[in-house]
Amino acid sequence: MKRTLTTHDLPALMTGIMATLAAIGIARFAYTPLLPAIIQEGWFTASQGAYLGAANLLGYFIGALAAHSLSERFSPRMVMAASFAGIALSFVLCAGAGGFLWFFFWRLVSGVAGAILMVVGPSLALAATPPERRTRVGAMVFTGIGFGALLSAFIVPLLLALSLSVTWGTLGLLCVAAGLLCDWGVAHLASPITANPKGNSPSGYAGVKIIVMLVVGAYALDAIGFVPHTVFWVDYLARENALGNQAASLQWGIFGLGALCGPFMVGTLAHRVGWQGGLMIAFAAKAAAVLLPVFSLALLSQSVSSFMVGAMIPGIVALTSGRLAELVGPTAHKKLWGQATAAFAAAQAVAGYAMSALYGSWGSYTPLFAISGLILVAGFLLVLLSRGVQHRHTQRSAQQITKHATQHSTHHGRQ
Repeated sequence: MKRTLTTHDLPALMTGIMATLAAIGIARFAYTPLLPAIIQEGWFTASQGAYLGAANLLGYFIGALAAHSLSERFSPRMVMAASFAGIALSFVLCAGAGGFLWFFFWRLVSGVAGAILMVVGPSLALAATPPERRTRVGAMVFTGIGFGALLSAFIVPLLLALSLSVTWGTLGLLCVAAGLLCDWGVAHLASPITANPKGNSPSGYAGVKIIVMLVVGAYALDAIGFVPHTVFWVDYLARENALGNQAASLQWGIFGLGALCGPFMVGTLAHRVGWQGGLMIAFAAKAAAVLLPVFSLALLSQSVSSFMVGAMIPGIVALTSGRLAELVGPTAHKKLWGQATAAFAAAQAVAGYAMSALYGSWGSYTPLFAISGLILVAGFLLVLLSRGVQHRHTQRSAQQITKHATQHSTHHGRQ
């Protein structure tokens, strides 16, 4: 079995990596370090800045719901090109100070376009990859999220030293470059490779529906579990624990490094223990990493927490995508992955607002990390339960086949 990546995988990798880079890495993560600068420059108040961040989450939810039908109705290549253009425009057209509604609209557009890329890009890459290399490629396409996190941690502060307008404009140009590379990948993709015909058929999907629902449920809980680290972590360290901006920036850099390494880590893990086993280990590791700051804020604890949560964000995305493709086959994957992404987006948006409200009443971030850690433990239990359901489903199928074979041979014996 050929497990290593080959030059034949390059179009699929380019399609997936550039899609996830623009979708989450630039459209979402690059806004986090822009937010303080927008407030300091007097473009918007802190409250308005937070609502602009929420506009992206709302757009992401809308895009996730629309992605599958759009890519079925129109050419996937055209849908992806329009999405890249939307994200690029959302940065370029916000490079100068403008009204709140103007910015809100373009942050919403970037969210819609980001979700479409997140659903369509990895699905196209998976469908064009032979089954024996799908675990490698399926994990690698999500390294774009990590590249984006590193961009936000290191390049954005350097650009901000020049000016806020230059930063917005440069991020837009980076999206254009990513779009051109992705388009090359899509143009050179192999024809979709169909596998697992049982999984692709409606009856095959019905057989694993409960397992799929449990996996999607766990994925939605993961969206709640990662909110404190992606929204509050820097402020929690710098201000609440008085560690300063430099120490907090270092941790955001370690978080970005983890996000880049995560897909490589889970790709190896999926080869060793499969998508299902990898998902269980990832949820357990992420739960422990989110809970760690509750018990210790020593430099080592901070760094382990930053790296592991960073790694498991794209890691769990990759493992969930791979697990769903394994259950329903690559053809049905795009629709289901769109539904999973919508569930994730809805849970993430609700959790973001709810945790902000809880912080407002409690005045401390610490309980939020405890809540998120326990939510991730619940996600682990759902994945564990899905394994039990699958075992029972497999045993029942085997018994039915045996029973049918026995009846068939008895019938022939009587003849």
